[in-house]
Amino acid sequence: MNKPIDFVSADPYLLPYLPQIKARRDFALSRIFQLSGSDSLKDFACGYWYFGMHKDQNDRIFREWAPRAVAIFLIGDFSDWKPVASFAFTRLGNSGNWELRVPLDKLVHGMLYKLLIRWKGGEGERIPAWATRTVQDEKTHLFSAQIWDPEPYEWKISAFTPREQAPLVYEAHVGMATEEFRVGTFREFSRDIIPRIAALGYNTLQLMAVQEHPYYGSFGYHVSSFYAVSSRFGTPEDFKALVDTAHAHGLRVV
Repeated sequence: MNKPIDFVSADPYLLPYLPQIKARRDFALSRIFQLSGSDSLKDFACGYWYFGMHKDQNDRIFREWAPRAVAIFLIGDFSDWKPVASFAFTRLGNSGNWELRVPLDKLVHGMLYKLLIRWKGGEGERIPAWATRTVQDEKTHLFSAQIWDPEPYEWKISAFTPREQAPLVYEAHVGMATEEFRVGTFREFSRDIIPRIAALGYNTLQLMAVQEHPYYGSFGYHVSSFYAVSSRFGTPEDFKALVDTAHAHGLRVV
C-alpha cells in the first residue's frame, strides 16, 4: 500500500490530485488482495446470481451492496419516482447488503426503476449495478433500469459444439453493420450479416458494444451496465436469437 506512485513525478499536473489517485490505487490493491484470498475473482464476477433483481413464486427480490448507505428506496414510474415506505430496502445484519421484496403484481414487465440511495450528507439516484435491462429516455437521454420479464426464450440450439479448428475471427459492431446512416439492430444482423460471415469461411464472431453504454460514439467501450444487453440494438431475446443464428451457421460467439 505504501508503494510510490511514480507516474505523478513525471507529470506535475497530476500533483494536485495525488490524494485521490492514491486512494483509488489503494482501494484497487485492497480488492486485488481480497480476491486473491478467500474470495475468488470468479465468485465476485458471478455476483449477479445473488445481487440485482430476481423472483420467486410470490415476490420480486432486489438485492444491492451499499455498505455506506443509510437508506435505499426503489423508485420508478410505479411510485411517481418518489421514495415510498413500502419500497424501502432493509439492511441485512451488519453487512453492506440490502434487500427488498415486492409482490409480483406490484411490479410488472416493462416498468422503469432506479435506486434512491441516501448516505450521510446526501442522496442520489442510481441504476442498480446488476441491472440486466436498461433503456434510455428519448427526451432526457437519461437511462433507467427496466423490469424485463417476458416469456422465457426457447433456445433453438441448446448445446452448441464448435468445430475443432483454430479460431478465425470476424469482429463486428451490430449498430454499424447496415448500409444506411442509422443504428442497426440484432435482428438485422442475424438476417443479413451472419450468413455472409459464415459464407466467407469465418468460424468465430466477436461482437463489440453488446453491454449497455450511454455514449454510442464510444463503440461500446464506456460500459455503464455490465450485465445488460444494449437496448439500442433490440431486446435480450433478439440478442439470444442472434446467438442461436450464429450457432446454426457454425459460428462461435465472443
